[in-house]
Amino acid sequence: MIRILIVEDSIVVGMLLKAMLNSEKDFEVVGQACNGEEGVRLARELKPDLITMDIRMPVMDGFEATREIMSTNPVPIVVISSSVDAEELRITFRAIEMGALAVIEKPFGPKHPEYDKGRRVMIDTIRAMASIRVVMRDRKAGRTRSPEFIQPAPLHDKPYEVVAIGCSTGGPQALKAILSTLPASFPLPIVIVQHISAGFVTGLVSWLDSVCPMHIEIAKQGSLLLPGHVYIAPDKTHLELRRSHTGLLVHLSHAPLIGQFRPSATALLQSVASVSSDRAIGVLLSGMGDDGATGLLALHQSKGHTFVQDKQSAVIYGMPGVALDMGAVDEVVNLDQIAMYMQNLVKS
Repeated sequence: MIRILIVEDSIVVGMLLKAMLNSEKDFEVVGQACNGEEGVRLARELKPDLITMDIRMPVMDGFEATREIMSTNPVPIVVISSSVDAEELRITFRAIEMGALAVIEKPFGPKHPEYDKGRRVMIDTIRAMASIRVVMRDRKAGRTRSPEFIQPAPLHDKPYEVVAIGCSTGGPQALKAILSTLPASFPLPIVIVQHISAGFVTGLVSWLDSVCPMHIEIAKQGSLLLPGHVYIAPDKTHLELRRSHTGLLVHLSHAPLIGQFRPSATALLQSVASVSSDRAIGVLLSGMGDDGATGLLALHQSKGHTFVQDKQSAVIYGMPGVALDMGAVDEVVNLDQIAMYMQNLVKS
């Protein structure tokens, strides 16, 4: 039985969440809090298996509550946000930085056409996150201790021209760890597909751009890829690459979903394999499901360099694990070593 604490200041939303969660045979809502301060107290007293965390609350917001819980009695936390404005997005991603595992959209009511889809996303996310082992976070640093070893990178003579990354649950934390360590002078453009609820990509980009030396933006149709720039796929849109006489260009597509995803990491990696082949680096980070594995295999077969985040440092080992099982991976790298690994790969 998964014991859940709901932290939510809206009575209506709290009742909806409780009804949705209690309808699952393996879920039990053991408590409800109407603000972050009460949530911290109930987390300590009830010792739930997972907490759903609202963001904008009186007395103490979701960021402060997450920081307090993760620095004293760590519990898997799923942020449930309405993503209504820039301030809420800012708090949401600060909560992710402090150790919250995932962010999902607040559920719609039963009469809404998106109700069933939203409910399923929430249930699947909570069920997956409840089994994650979380660790205590430093209140100031917001990160855990790095491993002492350094994963060596193989030497390559090929002139790489692009890095393509796919990730899902646990991806924002992984991207922050990598991109905040890479210098602004990193010589390649980086293109990214991150699965995230609609409406949150703007906040993700703003948060990453504020903590990372490289320039980070939402990909725009026809943009020329520039070194030291990071391009993240927009909502509900495939991010692919095309080649012109000037270099690599962003191509955005509303082609059908691949699996259940648009943007899809597989769509990105397959296009990279097609236009860059052995001049590309492909990466899969933490994430549920199998999106990106087929694309990484295509790049591997095109002689591009492929690697995945290791199981020890990933929140969820779905996407990297499937790629490993398919034989699509050249190397497996711990998260804290990925930035150094990438820099070693592109050294001339």
